[in-house]
Amino acid sequence: MTDKLVLDIANQSIWITLQMAAPPLLAAVVAGLVVSVIQAATQINEQTLSFIPKVLLMTLAMAICGPWMMHTMMDFVSKLFTEIPNIIRPDL
Repeated sequence: MTDKLVLDIANQSIWITLQMAAPPLLAAVVAGLVVSVIQAATQINEQTLSFIPKVLLMTLAMAICGPWMMHTMMDFVSKLFTEIPNIIRPDL
């Protein structure tokens, strides 16, 4: 196992993690921004008001992007499992 191979696997893992985290995090950011604008316009300063829209939009994002996320993770893991012999003994 070479240093380059370890770094490649780590790089792919970080990239996949960022891809998996992006949809629910972006939904939460959008919901928070919209609720903040509404709160600023109406001068309602309730901290718990943004919780329900964030949860609902994050759930919706997970429901919409879930199949893609599962497919991406399964491809990555199956690629890692099939490459185990090459990782252990790259000279064969």
